Amino acid sequence: MTYSLAVDIGGTFTDIVLRDSRGGLSVDKTLTTHHDLLEGFFRGVDSVLGKAGIGASAVEGVVVHATTVVTNALIERKGLPTALVVTEGFSDVLSIRNEHRYDMYDPQIEFPEPLVTRELTFGFKERVLADGTVALAPSPQDIAELAAEIRASGARAVAICFLNSFANPNNEALVAAALSRELNDVFICTSAEVAPQIREYQRASTATVNAYAMPISQPYLKRLSDRLRIEGFANTPLIMLSSGGVVGAETAGRNPVRMIESGPAAGALAACHYAELLGIDRLMSFDMGGTTAKACLIENRTPLITGLFEVDRRYRFREGSGLPVTVPSIDLIEIGAGGGSIAHVDDLGLLKVGPESAGSNPGPACYGRGGQNATVTDADLVLGLIDAKNFLGGDMSLDKSACDAAMERLGEALGLNAVQAARGIYRIVTEAMASAARTHATDRGVDYRGLPLFAFGGAGPLHACGVAELLQSTSVIVPPQSSVLSAFGTLVTPVRLDLVRSDLTRVDHLDWKRVDRVIGDLEREGISALGESGCSAADVTILVGADMRYVGQQHEVTIIFETDPRRSRDTAALTAQFEAAYRTLYGVNPSHVPIELVTWRVIARGPLPHFDGQARPEIASGAPKRHRAVHAWEDDQSVPVYERATLATGQTIAGPAIIEERETTTALPPGWSATIDALGCIVATKG
Repeated sequence: MTYSLAVDIGGTFTDIVLRDSRGGLSVDKTLTTHHDLLEGFFRGVDSVLGKAGIGASAVEGVVVHATTVVTNALIERKGLPTALVVTEGFSDVLSIRNEHRYDMYDPQIEFPEPLVTRELTFGFKERVLADGTVALAPSPQDIAELAAEIRASGARAVAICFLNSFANPNNEALVAAALSRELNDVFICTSAEVAPQIREYQRASTATVNAYAMPISQPYLKRLSDRLRIEGFANTPLIMLSSGGVVGAETAGRNPVRMIESGPAAGALAACHYAELLGIDRLMSFDMGGTTAKACLIENRTPLITGLFEVDRRYRFREGSGLPVTVPSIDLIEIGAGGGSIAHVDDLGLLKVGPESAGSNPGPACYGRGGQNATVTDADLVLGLIDAKNFLGGDMSLDKSACDAAMERLGEALGLNAVQAARGIYRIVTEAMASAARTHATDRGVDYRGLPLFAFGGAGPLHACGVAELLQSTSVIVPPQSSVLSAFGTLVTPVRLDLVRSDLTRVDHLDWKRVDRVIGDLEREGISALGESGCSAADVTILVGADMRYVGQQHEVTIIFETDPRRSRDTAALTAQFEAAYRTLYGVNPSHVPIELVTWRVIARGPLPHFDGQARPEIASGAPKRHRAVHAWEDDQSVPVYERATLATGQTIAGPAIIEERETTTALPPGWSATIDALGCIVATKG
């Protein structure tokens, strides 16, 4: 018997999954310890090892980790002083941004403060032309002066972003190497290493985010690796990336910007895994945890990928109000509040939920840790959807009196009683999530109507049926171990690295020797990085794609080509695939307009991990263990409560009903029914 381990640190809970070689799972959930993330990490690990009756040395398989350490550093702005070196004359690049206004009619529009202050931004004499020609090389004297200025500034990390370095990175590399010699205790990265793409502001923003996170992520990952070795684990950790793959800790430490969406990305991949098992081509994953709710569209059993996303948004749901990051990522949308999101009354006397979250400390009022504000979890408790004495299987009892007091205070401000206020929170959260999911799907040319909703996360199964109704869907799937599914997702994803490089050219003017060189460089970089994760070059699969557009357009469409274009050298095939994707998105093709290829994309991917689920034991159909008063749909409605572990394959339950398990609860509204399938999934159907 061999074991593999996965740990996902979220904003409220840390989830742990231990998998044995026969497919058996041991799971646990513990509060995230924000003062020291590894404290909660190893508390949960010790718990699952104890449940399985094994020691660390028995974990001979992978140890995979998804974490919020980078996200926390960006949002809380607790990083060390970071400097930015730019081409002379471009020192205001982070302040000017790209002149895009996310709200044209707001005269007081606000953006997040740049991670690097104007005082720590240094202009440097160098110049690379748009075609990659070096017009002015860095001089040793200028580099020495720059090093002295950075040393005097007290900066602990440096990002280097020179004009047109995506076309020729030599100037950046030369300056970075010299600074590394002069400032050997300072973390340094270049934009050509992190995001070699056109668009100066986005590239500078991405390099800055990466540099800012390096002094936090690298020591954190080193501490993790050292602690695992001391505890007796056989292997160094693999780290989950936003793009949906895992890499070694060393590669991840050099590129912490790639870890920002690691936990939610793992959840989307778990949804793809179940789409394969269930034979479903299209679905929408719905991940609602303690801090946020996220959705991802799964098409052809594969998540959509984006090359640009934002962090630290000034306005949570306003695209353009955050710091842009141009690294490949699974296309997730934050669609609403999590269980810890705080409800409040705004200046107009209206009930609002979020974006502020109580997190894990102090947490919702019902946690009994000092929280005074009513949250979504408090509303669920007041409505009877969750049981105060059975939260985390009774290991964490909830404070019902503190919850009632917080909800009563909120109700008084609204002129409502506690139950009415709680019902308002439940309905507002459900509608907000459905609305955001609609917009996300429509923007991507996807018809969301009728898509099955794949629900997971600690709070996802509680709210999924309500969201599905508003999305005109009649099917909700709640997989086994749904509360810790993001951690499980890290165990069913291959080692993978997504790489990009801009090389603007007309498709009908492609220089295939140049194409061979660009893609070949990316391919070698990907194989080398996967080699650090223990994947041999022979096991690496290379996929090639590109960002393409019609000449004169600002935005591109990302295509993953059916075959490697270096083999066929067929520009007509590239054109046909682009036009088909463009037509799907926009409904038309201006075929008389020439097509530009803006950026090449290479995906280096290892083999899929083998996973056999453990067969469910044959059990008799379970009867309700009790009835409970639930107020979510009607006042004082007596609703049967089932224990999920007692439900037999093929058993059908009519709503309204509550299905409890240790880490989460599934709510079936009136008019819904649920069947347990052969994999142990709860398949809820309306009508």
